[in-house]
Amino acid sequence: MHQLLTQEHIDTYQRDGVVLIKGLFKDSVDSIRSGIEHNMKEPGPYASENLKDGEGGRFFDDYCNWTRIPEFERIIRTSSAAEVAADLMGSNRVQVFHDHVLVKEPGTSKPTPWHQDAPYYFVSGQQNISFWSPMDVVKGAGLRCVAGSHDWEKPVLPTRWLADSSFYPNDDEYMPVPDPDAEGMDIREWEMEPGDAVAFNYGTLHGARGNATGARRRAFSLRLVGDDARYVERPGPTSPPFPGHNMQPGQILREDWFPVIFQR
Repeated sequence: MHQLLTQEHIDTYQRDGVVLIKGLFKDSVDSIRSGIEHNMKEPGPYASENLKDGEGGRFFDDYCNWTRIPEFERIIRTSSAAEVAADLMGSNRVQVFHDHVLVKEPGTSKPTPWHQDAPYYFVSGQQNISFWSPMDVVKGAGLRCVAGSHDWEKPVLPTRWLADSSFYPNDDEYMPVPDPDAEGMDIREWEMEPGDAVAFNYGTLHGARGNATGARRRAFSLRLVGDDARYVERPGPTSPPFPGHNMQPGQILREDWFPVIFQR
């Protein structure tokens, strides 16, 4: 077991689908901040500004940039994240899925909508993990996760954040997006220091508050998969889309695109 973890971390992750890991990226904060600035100055093809006309602030996000931003690749290949992920997932190997940057500038009142990541992805399996790590002190603008939602019988409807429309044509296969506050769900939320990380399953319902703190809220996310991850087809383009991947249902993710970064 990695020194950052206890058995309680592992048990909590398996049971609740979410756990806080203190200091996972604390030695890499400056490097990740540099990578985020690089990303914002040179956005990739999937970069998005997630505000409608008239909404204040700035909510920038972008993903799948680790192969072109050296700071991100260095963190992915040399940090403890892969080993910690293997322990939490109970997996013998860990593959990169993708990176994700989310920046809410001061005065951005727009929250990140409640959603599960799994329905947007072309990955099946339970051995998966997202690390969400702020590069600024987080008090009141952090990630919020619903404990146990990774075990719900039906996935939550994936929607387009700006259009408020369904992501796929088969709405009946999903449950409506719930309101965890109104429904009294078990919401986990933490005050965090730069480099701390929330680890959560792709099936965990999560969202984030707007940023009314007066300070930036830069977050770096790393998405990884384990032994049971397989390619699965969805009824439309996924997010991320990874065009031209040529994988077939049931295949392990191709290792030239999604390299193994930890192996027991």
